Amino acid sequence: MYVVVFRARIKALDDDYHATAERLRELALARFGCLEFQSISQGEDEVTLSYWPDEQSIRAWKAQADHILAQQTGRARWYASYAVQIARIEREYHHPNLQVE
Repeated sequence: MYVVVFRARIKALDDDYHATAERLRELALARFGCLEFQSISQGEDEVTLSYWPDEQSIRAWKAQADHILAQQTGRARWYASYAVQIARIEREYHHPNLQVE
């Protein structure tokens, strides 16, 4: 399993951002093999974690037309800066009461 870590400095988020983010999240989960998608923002910082079964799924998602358009809009309007990290998860542990989707 892989995790994509997206960290950004927010410039300005608008209604279009929120609609786009929700639509793309649903698309990634339903059609591109994304296993889980979590995002949080605090002040000017946003962190998004998405979990994927393999690198091929990540590459397919990166090349998806609506995702490319959102990336371009993000650079132009929504984010002052961002970084993307992709890591392979070697091990995973759970406390018995943790609800993992």
